[in-house]
Amino acid sequence: QVQLVESGGGLVQAGGSLRLSCAASGRTFSSYAMGWFRQAPGKEREFVAAISRSGGSTYYADSVKGRFTISRDNAKNTVYLQMNSLKVEDTAVYYCNAGIRRVPGTYWGQGTQVTVSS
Repeated sequence: QVQLVESGGGLVQAGGSLRLSCAASGRTFSSYAMGWFRQAPGKEREFVAAISRSGGSTYYADSVKGRFTISRDNAKNTVYLQMNSLKVEDTAVYYCNAGIRRVPGTYWGQGTQVTVSS
């Protein structure tokens, strides 16, 4: 069992930055691939970024490549999403996800709202 708690969302102007954090419970955090997904109003949930168990490999949706950076600190059981050059279309609820081999996996956080104003 893994419990995930996101934080760091908020309201920011276009062009600004936010850093999301996802804290995981349990002592097996390093056993899980981690990812971030987002869901905008009226749209399906979509993949944003993922990171391997060791942190050595990262993956990004084309829409955020070059602007967002995913990272993890296995000693702190935390995964981060640094979001720069935010756009209005990045507005969504952002969800953290954990999976044994890949994401999306079984475990989801409750989500954190990111709103980007023009």
